Amino acid sequence: MEDDNVEAFLKINGSRVPQRYSYSRIKKVTNSFQDKLGKGGYGDVYKGKLLDGRLVAVKLLNETKGSNGEEFINEVASISRTSHVNIVSLVGYCFEGRKRALIYEYMPNGSLEKFIHNNKSQETNDYLEWKTMHKIAVGVARGLEYLHRGCTTRIFHFDIKPHNILLDKDFCPKISDFGLAKLCPKKESIVSMLHARGTIGYIAPEVFSRHFGRVSHKADVYSYGMLVLEMVRGRENNGQSIEDTSDLYFPHSIYKKLECDEDIGLHGIESEEDEKVARKMILVGLCCIQANPSKRPATNKLIEMLEGNLESLQVPPEPLLSLPSRTPIATSIIQISGETESCEVESM
Repeated sequence: MEDDNVEAFLKINGSRVPQRYSYSRIKKVTNSFQDKLGKGGYGDVYKGKLLDGRLVAVKLLNETKGSNGEEFINEVASISRTSHVNIVSLVGYCFEGRKRALIYEYMPNGSLEKFIHNNKSQETNDYLEWKTMHKIAVGVARGLEYLHRGCTTRIFHFDIKPHNILLDKDFCPKISDFGLAKLCPKKESIVSMLHARGTIGYIAPEVFSRHFGRVSHKADVYSYGMLVLEMVRGRENNGQSIEDTSDLYFPHSIYKKLECDEDIGLHGIESEEDEKVARKMILVGLCCIQANPSKRPATNKLIEMLEGNLESLQVPPEPLLSLPSRTPIATSIIQISGETESCEVESM
């Protein structure tokens, strides 16, 4: 029945979806899956090359029965409706029973995650400059603005995190992995959900509990704020790895430093401009992770805040929630082979 649903979807949306590939063709494109780029929640990703010479990334979806019909449809349906510099392009797909794959444009710099969480990067000076981090933050905000307001059908991503932000050769960010996305008619801004969806630590509180408000595009804004603060936390100059620091330490300590106008103490700040960029990113991140969705800025406002003057930004109320948990108990629930797994949990 699941296969019939997918085939029906592909037939109805035939003019919108990208090129269909046979599994045998996928094997040729990837040279029998020899060059593995990484592993995600829904499958492994391999480097490939099309007949026209274009390099691609092929995500071979897990074959667990009944696990990826909805995710497959979400991915194809969502990306097929998009065309934006900050959204990854879906080149093609494969659907042969349990053999399913998605073919994306290749991003030579991989995911943002490796530049944030690689503890060796600072030792080798192989880290992103603050102006590049600012460019990435603005690009992701532009991508979200497009998904929320620029498409014919609004798209709520529900899984914004460093692992799902891909970087091209010029470090232009591309939002990827739409497996948990929900489509929403243009005139509507609220979605109904039977289950919470997203990655632990990046999920907005209202997705877990209606006590915090109704679920809307502001859930993506919350996740975006967590992503931006995670980018900044990766530059914390305290001699410890991210995994060793307290979950509560950074957001609350950095808030107090901003409130008291103290030195923020982050690695790689070499000029006044770097300092301004870092402070803007922190302020934007703190604004986005407010527990009340109505208190979070809209995506177009995020871009204004990041590109405007630091002096025009005010310190928001102190956030009640911490950054993504890295405690052994939390990560043991959601890790697969060292990768953070997206999950669905019951709403309260």
